Amino acid sequence: MIDIAIPKGSLQNQTLQLFEQAGLEVKRTEREYNARIDDPRIGKVKILRPQEIPGYVAKGYFDLGISGTDWIMESGAIVTKVADLNYGKQGPGAVKLVVAVLESLQISSARMIKPGSRVATEYPNLTRAYFSNLGIPVDIQFSFGATEAKVPELTDVVVDLTETGSTLKKNGLKIIDVMLESTSELVANKKSFADKEKHDDISAVQTLLLAVMRARGKTLLKMNVPEAALDAVISMLPSMKRPTLSKLYSTDYYAIETVVDRSQVNLLIPLLKKSGAEDILELAISKIVP
Repeated sequence: MIDIAIPKGSLQNQTLQLFEQAGLEVKRTEREYNARIDDPRIGKVKILRPQEIPGYVAKGYFDLGISGTDWIMESGAIVTKVADLNYGKQGPGAVKLVVAVLESLQISSARMIKPGSRVATEYPNLTRAYFSNLGIPVDIQFSFGATEAKVPELTDVVVDLTETGSTLKKNGLKIIDVMLESTSELVANKKSFADKEKHDDISAVQTLLLAVMRARGKTLLKMNVPEAALDAVISMLPSMKRPTLSKLYSTDYYAIETVVDRSQVNLLIPLLKKSGAEDILELAISKIVP
């Protein structure tokens, strides 16, 4: 049995949705930060700030946790990376930890920042290492949020996380460098990962979560095709391996099913119909386990 830490805040909604789709629904109790998952492999479940989760997992308070690459690196926690879950606040993909200054400044790179500049950030450790590597001494100021609003009165430079850069731009800032890209990661305590029983439970959770991730953006197509049109239809069908074919009883028709990208379906279906496919069904996929 394993204990799991779930992130609150910007990653919370995407995480809860992922677990629910994986059949591991996170149910809140009367206490806000406590939860449960009705699965015999899972014990304690806590909803915590993603900044704290890597450290708690490293110390063994939890066997498994989800946090962002940014907070894992900022904390310096020694954990085992189990999987990239590849989602952020607003959906799939990575966010960026960037260096930004006033748009009006003639600065196009972090290397052009003057020594002694004030740098506000929620990531002091990453920022300190970054500017130390550039050989630029700066005054790092810890920010508790709304970092972009502190320029120029309180700080000269901001190091902040962004998905689109729109908030920075609204505040008259421009991005001059990207320090790192961050996405959600599933991480495990090293001792737990090495323990056979816990490793099996961690792997089971990993399998279910990644099965949902693989299924996103995919759809199952099923259709009936006369033998004379079989080659034409199959030639235009993408699939994970090869389409599945089965002959219909006492006819010259075949049933075909295959997995395709959802983004291709609206273009593909009319072509399939034109090539002779009939009775075409598009079905949602909840999990794909290779």
